[in-house]
Amino acid sequence: MKSGAQPGNTNATKNKPFREALDRAIKQDGGKRLRRAAERLLSMAAGARKNIGPIKELADRLDGKSVQPLSGFDGGDIRVVLAKGDEDA
Repeated sequence: MKSGAQPGNTNATKNKPFREALDRAIKQDGGKRLRRAAERLLSMAAGARKNIGPIKELADRLDGKSVQPLSGFDGGDIRVVLAKGDEDA
């Protein structure tokens, strides 16, 4: 899996015990537990409370958090100005 992190960022190589435990639990029964969990989460999201928090949490753990787009004021473009250093200094 390729990371979108900056070169030299070692966060992806750190020990992730929760992710590793989740991976083991999913693999031990051919994914049946994951399917049951997904069904339950979908039921929770469709229920009276419309609780999407658990779905987001599981998706973030499995697929990674979604990339947030960048935009300027009121959703417009971001203006970048590059200036050459002070030549008198």
